[in-house]
Amino acid sequence: MTNTEDFAALVSSRICHDLISPIGAIGNGVELLEMTGQGSGPELALISDSAESAAARVRFFRIAFGSAKAGQAIGIDEISAILSARGKDGRFRYTWAEDGTIDRLETKLIFLIILCVEHAMPRGGLIQVARHPPGWILKTTNGKAHLDDGLWSSLERGEAPRPLDSGSIQFAALAMILGTSGRRLVVNHTDGHLTLNL
Repeated sequence: MTNTEDFAALVSSRICHDLISPIGAIGNGVELLEMTGQGSGPELALISDSAESAAARVRFFRIAFGSAKAGQAIGIDEISAILSARGKDGRFRYTWAEDGTIDRLETKLIFLIILCVEHAMPRGGLIQVARHPPGWILKTTNGKAHLDDGLWSSLERGEAPRPLDSGSIQFAALAMILGTSGRRLVVNHTDGHLTLNL
């Protein structure tokens, strides 16, 4: 990674690390209220669901935008738990056909691709991830993908798209990592469905 990329990743890791504890504390507080019978009803359910959703997002973003050093690994159980929590709102579902542990940088790349795919599928759908030697394959079903040509063509070239906004920052982050790692993303868009090979 370049110094700029590494600095941005470390800042992201720090922010996510500092946010996850208070978010978790909110969830624990709700559980304690429920156990002692001091709280119930839709208000408490809303707080609980919101805390759980926020925690899932922070854990996902910590991997997608945070620091990933060579040799670090992440267990598929943790990945599955993050994706399961992220999909609880019902908009997206995820399957990841893999066992054991996965290199953290590989996971980072795939999480960034997932964010790019979600950007193309505003109504949601199923995102499937599987190892496809020598890399990975991601497919979408149960939803229609609409690609922004400027964002996706830049990504396939390994270039950060211009102009860039906060809603599409994942495209720039992914393009930078693809460029520095020498990796390439091949995108096939047919009948509203996406197949991506990494």
